[in-house]
Amino acid sequence: MTIRVIIADDQEMVRTGFRMILESQPDIEVVADVVDGEAALAAVAEHRPDVLLLDIRMPGLDGLEVTRRLSGRETPRIVIVTTFDLDEYVHAALQGGASGFLLKDASPAMLVEAVRAAAVGDSLVSPAITVRLLREMAHRTPAAAAASRRPAEPLTDREREVVRCLARGLTNAEIAGELFVSLSTVKTHLANVQAKLDARNRVEIAAWAWESGLAGTPA
Repeated sequence: MTIRVIIADDQEMVRTGFRMILESQPDIEVVADVVDGEAALAAVAEHRPDVLLLDIRMPGLDGLEVTRRLSGRETPRIVIVTTFDLDEYVHAALQGGASGFLLKDASPAMLVEAVRAAAVGDSLVSPAITVRLLREMAHRTPAAAAASRRPAEPLTDREREVVRCLARGLTNAEIAGELFVSLSTVKTHLANVQAKLDARNRVEIAAWAWESGLAGTPA
């Protein structure tokens, strides 16, 4: 199954580079690349892509506003790719519904991985900022707000172990290896947790783990 991608960035060199990287993959097709937020929204309406790669700072509508406007839709999944490693940007993007956040100096392999992860409803955030960001989000979150996000049903012991690993920035494959379970078992546990927390993606699950203190408790 081919993953259809739109690239939105005001730098032609970036768009060209991303297109070359992604189109070298047999399962990814770049259906459009555009220079600003308005054009991104128009291209999404026209092409109905699976994934939108989105810069933050662009003329007119910025990437965060585009993310907010597309929030709540099944597709496209949004991956923010930016030069700016600023926590307020990351926080706003993920709260707005983005499925991933990468810096432009990320490796080509990580860019491809982020697109593939987003296409199947997963998330990928640059390892350099994942744990730092989630810890800081937890410190900024009032205790009452964290308490209000109680799961609809209690998490099982195994689900709690999976969530702790997720909060440390581990991928599904790394979680499976650490807990000696199959990849499909990890995905099942995360799907159950997502439903219990009414979370949109794995990033929100990890944020909840830090907010609630679960990430900092012993396994």
